[in-house]
Amino acid sequence: MSNGHPHDADAVHNLPVLTVGEVSQALKRRVEEAFARVRVRGEITGFKRAASGHLYFSLKDADAVLSGVCWRGSAGRLGLEPEDGMEVVATGRLTTYPGRSQYQIVVDAMELAGEGALLKLLEERRKALAAEGLFDEARKRPIPFLPEVIGVVTSPTGAVIRDILHRLADRFPRRVLVWPVLVQGDGAAEQVAAAVAGFDALSAGGDVPRPDVLIVARGGGSLEDLWAFNEEAVVRAVAACTIPVISAVGHETDTTLIDFAADRRAPTPTAAAEMAVPVRTELLAQVLDDGGRLVAAAGRLLAERATRLEALSYRLPDLARMVDERSQRLDDWSERLANGLRVGLEGRGARLAGLAAKLVDPRQRIDHAASRLAGEARALAAAAGALLRDRAARLQHAAALLDSMSYQRVLERGFALVQDTTGHPVTSAKALSPGMAIGLRFHDGEAGATVTGAGRKPRRAKPTAGDDGQGSLL
Repeated sequence: MSNGHPHDADAVHNLPVLTVGEVSQALKRRVEEAFARVRVRGEITGFKRAASGHLYFSLKDADAVLSGVCWRGSAGRLGLEPEDGMEVVATGRLTTYPGRSQYQIVVDAMELAGEGALLKLLEERRKALAAEGLFDEARKRPIPFLPEVIGVVTSPTGAVIRDILHRLADRFPRRVLVWPVLVQGDGAAEQVAAAVAGFDALSAGGDVPRPDVLIVARGGGSLEDLWAFNEEAVVRAVAACTIPVISAVGHETDTTLIDFAADRRAPTPTAAAEMAVPVRTELLAQVLDDGGRLVAAAGRLLAERATRLEALSYRLPDLARMVDERSQRLDDWSERLANGLRVGLEGRGARLAGLAAKLVDPRQRIDHAASRLAGEARALAAAAGALLRDRAARLQHAAALLDSMSYQRVLERGFALVQDTTGHPVTSAKALSPGMAIGLRFHDGEAGATVTGAGRKPRRAKPTAGDDGQGSLL
């Protein structure tokens, strides 16, 4: 019934019936055979790293989106860290994923697409490392004026090492240690970082001499060719190195990240050799010139001092005449000194004799002082006796007054002192309670008692005739 042609209907019914899995597998084989090896350029989007280590992302451009996956074994060999927004060229094979009816690329290699992407990544890395302080000027060390040993990190087969050695030999021959490394391609960054760290790990006085300065060098090339010297591992190794480092990578217009981390940047490897050592012939000429100028200056100085000395000597007086005058003056003063001493001694002797005549006999002064001391002693003894008698009379009077006021005198008149079990006086009937043990103290002893009634006001006896109600303590 199809278009009125019976053979069309027969053709449809003769097609084999395939399962969904068979169709998916057929498409998978066809795609993998047709696209066994492809390179796809696009911008990474939706990037994520699974817990298994596999990478999942999509590559997109203005027209389409292609899913991508990178297995864990290949992810570690990519040489870069994928992220969203990065434009890359992915190398791999196309396949299908039947579980989602989609096709995808299985990536085993990846590189940045174009110099613009490299420059963007380079700038982002530079800012991140600069924020850590790896490029600070305060970290940079001065290059030794004349190093004994120079370490060079570069390729052993290129023209760079020959240029450096030739320039060093021309200027000032020094001992050079070369650490051969790859300067381009896979593993180059790791080798350069290991070489810098290896030189830095050498100890002074060891079998292998420790360099006084390092030169990290490479010839010119494209940004991709010089990329190993932009890797973070190389930059950190140069920044952490305690040996001063000269960066000489590429030509004068080439700039890599180790240029910022190094202590000095040379525009070319040859210029790095010139920075490392001075020119020996120029130094010799400078030393000779300085020596000649020093000798001439010393000669001029001596001649000037001799002239000044001669001029000053003309102004000096006649020394012999000065000595004669001083000798005569010395004789005069010696004679005057002798006469003065004699006269002085005579005057001091007469004065001493006059003073001795005015002195009082010490024995008379002692006898007079002894007489005064005896009189004062007698007066002091009399005053002390009177004072003691007065104090004794006052003490006896106070003792008699204190005795008259003692409570013992009251007890002798028939009164008793009531005390509780702790020995404290009971001064109020309210402090007593029935059955309470109390003590009674009389003038001739103590006795115990028990309270039979308490808190009652004592009954006063009716006053007798002639009694005024005041009682008597007598």
